[in-house]
Amino acid sequence: MKRYILTGLLAATAFMPLCAQESSDRLRLSGSIQSDILLPEKDDKTGAETSDGRFLTNTYLDLKATSRYVEAGARLEYLKHPLPGYENDFKGWGIPYAYLKGRCKNAELTLGSFYEQFGSGFILRSYEERSLGVDNSLQGVRLSYRPGAGVAIKALTGRQRRYWNHNKSWMTGADVEWDIDELCKSLQQHNTYVTLGASYVNKYEKDEVIMTDPTHRLHLPLYVNAFDVRLRVQHRAFNVLAEMAMKSQDPSHDNGYIYRNGYVAMLSGSYSKRGMSLLLQAKRSTNMAFRSSRSMEGSSSFVNHLPPFTMEHTYTLAALYPYATRPEGEWAYQAMAAYTFLKGSMMGGKYGTTAKVNFSHVHSVRRNDTGGSGTDGYGSPFWAWGASTYYQDIDVQLEKRLCKDTKLNLMYMNQRYNQTLLEGHGGMLRSHIFVADVKQKLAPKTTLRVEGQYLSSKDGDKDWAFGLAELSLAPHWMFTVSDLYNAGNTHVHYYQGYVTYSGGAHRLQLGYGRTRAGFNCSGGVCRYIPATKGLTLSYNYNF
Repeated sequence: MKRYILTGLLAATAFMPLCAQESSDRLRLSGSIQSDILLPEKDDKTGAETSDGRFLTNTYLDLKATSRYVEAGARLEYLKHPLPGYENDFKGWGIPYAYLKGRCKNAELTLGSFYEQFGSGFILRSYEERSLGVDNSLQGVRLSYRPGAGVAIKALTGRQRRYWNHNKSWMTGADVEWDIDELCKSLQQHNTYVTLGASYVNKYEKDEVIMTDPTHRLHLPLYVNAFDVRLRVQHRAFNVLAEMAMKSQDPSHDNGYIYRNGYVAMLSGSYSKRGMSLLLQAKRSTNMAFRSSRSMEGSSSFVNHLPPFTMEHTYTLAALYPYATRPEGEWAYQAMAAYTFLKGSMMGGKYGTTAKVNFSHVHSVRRNDTGGSGTDGYGSPFWAWGASTYYQDIDVQLEKRLCKDTKLNLMYMNQRYNQTLLEGHGGMLRSHIFVADVKQKLAPKTTLRVEGQYLSSKDGDKDWAFGLAELSLAPHWMFTVSDLYNAGNTHVHYYQGYVTYSGGAHRLQLGYGRTRAGFNCSGGVCRYIPATKGLTLSYNYNF
């Protein structure tokens, strides 16, 4: 049956462009193909392993058919021999995602698989992030309805995907948002926009045998309820968001099976106008790990999402030790500011200069422990800090165009990373990181970008160095070489080289090199990826 399904999908892909042209007025067919392939080699220096001569691949084929009132889609995932880091979870292949959607006036009904997020995701966020191995889509029914101006209502029920299966619990929820300014037009006349939202999620999960000791079994709640309220106000250049969420008793593997409610509160304010921006935000959470299966661990089966309030750095050494949100509880703060000095000023020079500053700090909450499994657990005064700093970084960036064809980016970052609490070993890692990034336009269609980075530390693996050169021949070709080198303990080079071709909707990349074992993170969610070495091939096509 899988062979027939695969053949049919590939045949549909081949004929899609023709079908789309012939029926553009009635039916629109679209989709994408993503295939990442690795031919691994054994490498004693990095610990990379082989796969008995097989090449490894994560391949996805998405198909979607859309008309005015109906939409249908499905995804084929082929991970029979998956990339390193995915073996124990995603190994296999099939069609885990398929849906049928109908639209009528202000209503939309979805049957099958879907993604959804309520508010900031404190009590519900289902999404896909392939680089992290995250796909917690829901399989069930979702209804979206707009009964009047500025009012949006959602209701859903379903089971959450966990790799090739679905967890047995049922998630049911509803969300309502009201744009008050749509009713009070006088607010819009004063450039003021107000949105009020509220959400509810219920998890039903059958009882299971969890023992506190050889003679005492826990009485587990069949229903867990979560609530969220939020208010967003925007006035001209100012934007303020306040959001709070609460989760009822949910004894689980994450919290040691204690009977304590969970809470999270967030306040975020920003100001933005031409040439200047400012962001200030704070978040406090305790016991907010919310899964569709209480006994799960790792990154799977989370129903909700807690934003990390730390910057997602793109430079290699700045992202060497990324932060993962602590669902058991944390105080998190972030402040960001950016200012552009005008052209012709002393700091701006001929082309203007942009300066950016970011500060992130994450700290534990104080916990007054009163008992273990089967008890209420601990108390936690709202304003009190705990004894541990999880993460902190302060970084300053300077972006300046030196001349018409030359652009320079400089960054300094001071980082503290509590590797013991976050990974279970290593102590507090303190680092100073320096980055220089130069982009030089050599010809109308030729650009050379060069990076130099250095991380200085007396902790962990100590010093690191990174260099990169990237030559772009627009609009089709790009050539990249880089080397990540540990100058402290291991003295290992993680070299890489890539050739990339882009043409229309196609993108093909061929590469060879080593990758370091470590954590790949996005949005406060992390996945451990083992070291690799070998030939890589990536292909992307959107149609």
